[in-house]
Amino acid sequence: MTETPIRLLIVDDHTLFREGLLAIFLAVSDIEVVGEASGGEEAVEKAQQLTPHVILMDIQMGEMNGIVAAARILERMPVTKIIMLTMIEDSESLFAAMMAGARGYVLKGADKSEVLRTIRAVASGDVLFGAAIANRVTDYFRNLSRVQSLQPVALPFPELSEREVEVLDRIARGLNNHEIALQLNITVKTVSNHISNIFSKLQVADRAQAIIRAREAGLGKGDQP
Repeated sequence: MTETPIRLLIVDDHTLFREGLLAIFLAVSDIEVVGEASGGEEAVEKAQQLTPHVILMDIQMGEMNGIVAAARILERMPVTKIIMLTMIEDSESLFAAMMAGARGYVLKGADKSEVLRTIRAVASGDVLFGAAIANRVTDYFRNLSRVQSLQPVALPFPELSEREVEVLDRIARGLNNHEIALQLNITVKTVSNHISNIFSKLQVADRAQAIIRAREAGLGKGDQP
């Protein structure tokens, strides 16, 4: 029994690029191009009319970009799979696209085999984002976890900024200024400035007193990041 072809909608505001994609799928039996759109608003309309399984959508378009269009389509048709087309691996845009519900991306200029592989994988339920997005997601949740872990112990020091709490936490762990600078990706001079502000705001005379105050409040007890 022949499997149902993957119904594909192509969305890009460059006619020549859409024609190039169409040429790829003409000789492919398991992918059927059911329509084209040249902008985000048209993509939202045609998605509802044509019910594609997969939408290949350009991120950068004039009237409505692909991220906004993806979000609107998925509000109405949550089972639709959307793959973003992009000129460069811009992690900011692609992370936003992923948050909107996109399930993968294809770089413009990718060879035919990669385009087909991505469409087939996403159509079957896979999610395909590259290393840039994987790293960004990891950093996002690492930072979120760090902020959440600091919130309870930061409450006794509302006069300190978030960065000053981070510095104080590391002072309480026994790190020197150079080590703190490396961990927080700031200069040693900036660390010194933060420490001066901490001493002033907490009204402590030296590092030892700051460590006592910090540990009493619960800082400095975790493993070094």
